[in-house]
Amino acid sequence: MSIALIFSEFFKLGCMSFGGPAAHMGYFHRRFVDETRWIEARDYAELMALCQFLPGPASSQMGMAIGYRRAGVAGSLVAFLGFTLPSAVLMLVAGLWLAQAELNGALDAALHGLKLLAVAVVADAVSKLYASGCPDRSRQGMALLTAVAIWLWPGMATQLAAIALAAVIGASRPITPLPRQGASQPLSRLGALYLLLFAGLLLLLPWLNADGELAVFDAFYRAGALVFGGGHVVLPLLDAQPLIRDGMSEDTFLAGYSLAQAVPGPMFSFAAYLGSALEGSLLSGLVALIAIFLPGWLLLMAILPVWERLRQTPRLAGALAWVVAATVGLLLAALYAPVFVSAVTGPATMAVVVFLWALLHLARLPLWAVVLIAPLTGLVLSEFGVA
Repeated sequence: MSIALIFSEFFKLGCMSFGGPAAHMGYFHRRFVDETRWIEARDYAELMALCQFLPGPASSQMGMAIGYRRAGVAGSLVAFLGFTLPSAVLMLVAGLWLAQAELNGALDAALHGLKLLAVAVVADAVSKLYASGCPDRSRQGMALLTAVAIWLWPGMATQLAAIALAAVIGASRPITPLPRQGASQPLSRLGALYLLLFAGLLLLLPWLNADGELAVFDAFYRAGALVFGGGHVVLPLLDAQPLIRDGMSEDTFLAGYSLAQAVPGPMFSFAAYLGSALEGSLLSGLVALIAIFLPGWLLLMAILPVWERLRQTPRLAGALAWVVAATVGLLLAALYAPVFVSAVTGPATMAVVVFLWALLHLARLPLWAVVLIAPLTGLVLSEFGVA
């Protein structure tokens, strides 16, 4: 497949994927499962479960995995570049010149409309993944149990516990997976090198006691290597880094966080803002951006070549089937909070969600067209005093 086509597809999604990681999964599902059919629904669900296992930005890793399936390592890199480029450029500019800028009322209203669209997109993804990933009552129960647990005890620990529990239950119920097409190979020297680089950088960088761009690389690499699920979870990790905490004011940090909610694409692009604001240079922003995504990419590239063979193991296949169900529960929980809670404030906003859903499914408008319409709905709501 053409590298240019992969870049084009992900660049378009990078320009319109508002709403955070859960919404990104929905956008990817709609584009690559429903429309282009680059990947089957079951394969998509399994890759989504794998990305939840790995540290790093889950939705960006999902894009990398789809790119890898189409064109190998080069495909993963151009998928990442296309999806990340729009938000990275905006956040780099913000870090250099607009760190103290405030969003005005009209822009807030337009962004509200995009958040309402995210509700419709995520709800659609949940319904489709629930149908394909939870085919029996036991796995349906696992998905619902996971969602309820996260609603009651939100946090990364609950997410990891739910995934671990699902894996243990599934491993005790081995299944014979259906034969799949695709290359299967043992861990290669290149895969081992990826793992060695991941661990080596994580362990050795703190010992260097570096400053300047190397210190920026160390701080952001460590944050990217220690976060599961990505998105908002990475923010407290970044705020806790001494380099960031001591290098900028809390107002500057929070201004960038607010802007990160306003741009499409991965939340990890926030690193570009922080890096450029810390050192006042474009280079520092680029170093921070690369460093925070690198750990997740290294792990993904090590595992994907052996993934076809690993998932043919009956116990692993059973574990994976149940982890898929738990992952559907994670997405269901995210549909409610933060996606629904942050966007739907009453009957009027709920009506807009239904309207946007109808444009996608009844009028069958392309996603890019609905992305253009959604901000207008937010402006209309604002004119009528609906927040």
